[in-house]
Amino acid sequence: MTEPHRVTEPRRFERALGAVIGSAVGDALGAPFEFGPEGAFSGRFPEPGRGGEMCGGGGWEPGEATDDTQMAVLVGESLLECGGLDPADAFRRFQRWAAAGPKDIGLQTEAVLSSGDPWDLAAALHFQTNQRAAGNGALMRAATSAVYFASQGRDATMDAARRLAALTHGDRAAWEGTAVFHEAVRIALAGADPLAALPDILDAVHPDHRERYAVVLAPGWHPDDATEFNGAAWPCLGSAVWALRTTSSYEDAVRAAIDLGGDTDTVAAVTGGLAGAVYGIAAVPERWTAVLHVPLPGSGERVLRVADLTELAGRLSERDERLRG
Repeated sequence: MTEPHRVTEPRRFERALGAVIGSAVGDALGAPFEFGPEGAFSGRFPEPGRGGEMCGGGGWEPGEATDDTQMAVLVGESLLECGGLDPADAFRRFQRWAAAGPKDIGLQTEAVLSSGDPWDLAAALHFQTNQRAAGNGALMRAATSAVYFASQGRDATMDAARRLAALTHGDRAAWEGTAVFHEAVRIALAGADPLAALPDILDAVHPDHRERYAVVLAPGWHPDDATEFNGAAWPCLGSAVWALRTTSSYEDAVRAAIDLGGDTDTVAAVTGGLAGAVYGIAAVPERWTAVLHVPLPGSGERVLRVADLTELAGRLSERDERLRG
């Protein structure tokens, strides 16, 4: 008698790799479709698994990750090299990267990093002047820090997310979305369901911003219901959660995210981070990781490949495991 096939649950380490590499893959996969129409990805690649989806375009090479992943790497390396959160160090790394002329950088992030203001004032001063600082530019880079801080519990990981977001985004709405992402990844790494935990996570969101996140994270919400472009933090996160909720695999979640159109690289990066943490690295297609690469302007012209990202994610996860043990 043949034994039934058993699906092995991914281990915590495999989920951590899935979060970091899954976010980078989503970023690179979505980049060529940024600001395009809905359904463009499936329209071009209607049959999943046939290959070629890492197509490049829009100034991006096939498999090339954007500023989303580049900044995530800078965050991860800062955390590891400083032995924890050193906001001034992370800000300096961002500044060096921005000054080296990356292909893409958010207007708000660029303004803050080039302002000449101190690291602990630059974002706040920009927000005071512009009153517009709730973009998804902090949320997009949060996969590495989410893995690093996962062992420290809800309050600590959400606080770290807020502090990292505040380096470039003065609006607390951006901080809270990044904090929700951190906590959702923490729960997924432990093998629990981040979707089921959303009501509890919302309890920890700042009261001034809880309602806007409760709306976009509700089970019945659809990205078509968004009242703001998905370049803002809350509809971006809501779209990623929707993609995770309405699919049953990493691949399908990322495809659904890109098919929403708009800020496709970032929505797919956030979706990829969440789905990678849920399903583990084995669920991320090798045909996508094989061509993945992350240029790092300002860092000696390094270009990270999947082996480098695996090492980075592994070190972040090992630190997490040590603290848990």
